[in-house]
Amino acid sequence: MAKKEYMASEVQKLMSNVEQIRNIAIVAHVDHGKTTLSDSLVARAGLMSKELAGEQRVMDFDEIEQKRGITIKAAYISLGFTYEGKDYLVNLIDTPGHVDFGGHVTRAMRAVDGVVLVVDAVEGVMPQTETVLRQAMKERSKPVLFINKIDRLINELQLDPKQMQERLVKIITKVNKLISQFGPQDFKEQWQIKVEKGNVAFGSAFNKWAISASSMQRLKINFNDIYTYCKEAKHKELSEKAALDEVILEMVIKHLPTPLDAQKYRIASIWHGEHESEAYKNMSACDRNAKLIAVVFGVAIDPHAGEVAICRMFSGTAKRGMELVQMSKGERNRIQQISIYMGPDRVNIEDVPAGNIVALVGLRDLYVGETISETEIEPFDQIKHYSQPVVTKSIEAKNPQDLVKLIDVLRGIAKEDPTFKVELNMDTGEHLIYGMGDLHLEIIETKIVNEKGIQIVTSPPIVVYKEFINKKAGPVEGKSPNKHSKFQVVVEPLEESVLKAIDNADIPEGKVRGKTVQDLLIQYGLPREEAKNAKQIANGNIFIDMTKGVQYMNEVMELLLQGFEEAVSHGPLAKEKVTGMKVSVVDALIHEDPVHRGPAQIIPAIKRAIYAGMMTAGVTLLEPKQKLFVQIPQEYMSGVINNIQGKRGQVLDITQEDELVSINAKVPVAEMFGFANVLRGATQGRAVWYYEYFGYEKLPRELQDKIVREIRKRKGEPEQVPDASFFMD
Repeated sequence: MAKKEYMASEVQKLMSNVEQIRNIAIVAHVDHGKTTLSDSLVARAGLMSKELAGEQRVMDFDEIEQKRGITIKAAYISLGFTYEGKDYLVNLIDTPGHVDFGGHVTRAMRAVDGVVLVVDAVEGVMPQTETVLRQAMKERSKPVLFINKIDRLINELQLDPKQMQERLVKIITKVNKLISQFGPQDFKEQWQIKVEKGNVAFGSAFNKWAISASSMQRLKINFNDIYTYCKEAKHKELSEKAALDEVILEMVIKHLPTPLDAQKYRIASIWHGEHESEAYKNMSACDRNAKLIAVVFGVAIDPHAGEVAICRMFSGTAKRGMELVQMSKGERNRIQQISIYMGPDRVNIEDVPAGNIVALVGLRDLYVGETISETEIEPFDQIKHYSQPVVTKSIEAKNPQDLVKLIDVLRGIAKEDPTFKVELNMDTGEHLIYGMGDLHLEIIETKIVNEKGIQIVTSPPIVVYKEFINKKAGPVEGKSPNKHSKFQVVVEPLEESVLKAIDNADIPEGKVRGKTVQDLLIQYGLPREEAKNAKQIANGNIFIDMTKGVQYMNEVMELLLQGFEEAVSHGPLAKEKVTGMKVSVVDALIHEDPVHRGPAQIIPAIKRAIYAGMMTAGVTLLEPKQKLFVQIPQEYMSGVINNIQGKRGQVLDITQEDELVSINAKVPVAEMFGFANVLRGATQGRAVWYYEYFGYEKLPRELQDKIVREIRKRKGEPEQVPDASFFMD
């Protein structure tokens, strides 16, 4: 294969040939070797020294990433390659493996058509391997597999060739099981990983070599030869024969789809507009001459240019000066700059056609998942993150003069990373930050201090609970402060299948517009009559208008929805978010004079009715749980189990392979702070452990009163929880 260096101008030329473009992400469990693999591909394209590949970690260009040795955010790079005499463009995204930064993986999946799944040969398929593959399957991104660190099987585990092959077959079987479980119905068979197909490679990213079925045939190398090379530590010779970049690149080009092929089947699953529409046909055909349609899957804040929208182009061609509609707010803005990422550098180019990844400057007030288009169209489905923020801290600037600057910085970070949430309370002056875990918030704090130069004070981490009703209640009446308008409300737990579909983003949140969402609600189990009258979905709760012939109902509907959103954002029990509730307005009396039915009257009336209904039904706190995976030598097993049970944990499964024991458990997030030190002490530092989001479950009754009092006290609320009558007076 000929090698040559590709600069931005050459990359731009390659963008025009859709048959020779691949949009891919490298995904894996933490520390399985994604960034090391990316380095070799970057070196191959001539953007860094080949000798430094694997050590420089060029895709971890963030200072904190370099210091900590982990990938924290997705990095984008457009790489030109020559393969078998043809020039190819690979738009590559290197994604994080740590669970606290999983949101970056979810967002990257919207942009790519295929993934290279990296699995450590020694550790095998780990929990986050499963999570990232499931995310890829949901967005219909086709996988190929690279089994990394093969040399460890020989040098550390001392396996013979037969045992090695058994280990590799076991990994492939596990990956295929996951594809069968989570893959799209029509591709479960087609996307299976098989050695003879050539969509799996083995190798060592650090030592820069890899082999696959086709490269073994071409190079006349067999498995025993590989074993001998590794045993004799002849990695340099092996990498000269079977270079990692060549083998992986060949696998990507041969087995991952072009945008033209991928968009034919991907659009139907990520865009729920009419299939007969012009927009659908243009996107399915990846038509660069059609109207521009793209999705923002990343937002970067450039100190000079402002907000940068990182987009996947599905149709049309982006040109400077073009006017685009941001569908979330119907606002039009002009493209001022068009650029591509060459690692840490954003390089300006002239135009970018459909099927590519592009960075646009000129759009304002962006959010991840935004649909941008030349004309008004149905927006794309939301990008739904697999896990939710479960830890919060209060944050303030040490120096009061930095307060405004801190708020700006927090808002900017929340734009770049939608899994990080900020709540600014202008009344109390308390600012809360929410993250996926302790590490997530710690990295953000480091960023604020080191990069932005703002000294801050934060509270210890606090768990985020949710409120949930036990049974149906109502009709309950809520009156406006002037007593002129009244609303009767019934609250009840939402059907479990509907709540699950909302959590999985199968049903989009927001205002219920059009028949598509109504049909989805019916499909997932909401009664037809309720689905037809559903008005809004927020935080996994649904607001339904079941009134018949009530005067002025349409005129106050927006205010009712605002009141509903406020009620489910701060429940009556502990001012935590409410989830899994169905609110139906069944009757109303609304004052005829618009002066007497403004926001100050209608919003409190509906909120009080919802709160009274909830307190009548009985409110329970839900607490977040994490799935804990611990791998330890057998002699430490009982100590680890005792520690898990001492943390209110529940052991789900124990498996053993040779001397290693794997324990799967679920543990409340509230008990996990400081757990790393406990585990290190109990296992003399020999535990490999990992956690991931496991969802919310009911808090044990004996703990509820104590925790509710603590939360109310922290939030400046009276410790005594009000009863239903308090909201009905």
